[in-house]
Amino acid sequence: MTFTINRGTTMNNPLIQNTITFVKQALENAEGGHDWFHIERVYKNALKIANSEKVNVEIVALGALLHDIADSKFHNGDETVGPKLATKFLLSENCDSAIIEHVVQIIKNISFKGGNKEQTFRSLELDVVQDADRLDALGAIGIARTFNYGGFKNRKIYDPSIPPELNLTPVQYKASTAPTINHFYEKLLLLKDRMNTKTGHKMAEKRHQYMKAFLEEFYAEWDGKK
Repeated sequence: MTFTINRGTTMNNPLIQNTITFVKQALENAEGGHDWFHIERVYKNALKIANSEKVNVEIVALGALLHDIADSKFHNGDETVGPKLATKFLLSENCDSAIIEHVVQIIKNISFKGGNKEQTFRSLELDVVQDADRLDALGAIGIARTFNYGGFKNRKIYDPSIPPELNLTPVQYKASTAPTINHFYEKLLLLKDRMNTKTGHKMAEKRHQYMKAFLEEFYAEWDGKK
């Protein structure tokens, strides 16, 4: 059953506060685009979107806080680490089994993975958290995160001889070493039309346009036109 919880009640919920503490500690030394501040932004955006949706706000909050507790990119591609860590933590908090299962499903199904993989689970709560996570890949923050990760992986900024691949499988997407600019076309510019909620789509539109303007400026400077 889906039900709502007052936002203020959720933010003052001891479980939510303990989760925040747990995530801050777990991601203390994380890469800059997937650290606590990323989680905090997703959490805030998720609560904002949830205000317009009939969802269980506690599950939305927990899903947002735990969605990147162990991103597979930093665990040799192992997608089981995050769900296991989240489950262990929530069990230690004596969390209801149905809530744990729902949060774990959010973690398992939130990722883009090239955009060509069918989700095996659907819920309004997942829709909200997924939109919030995708928003953090857009706009000024999205640009900063993209280049931060590209630098972290020692990738080229841009190489005109390497075109974007628009139909990557999940395996190809995960293994890609393409220049950072390619990521805009392989993921970021696709997100606006893949938002789940009206609020998410509205928020994504402005960020999408900002990225398009950035790319126009980037190419103009690259070609020596400005």
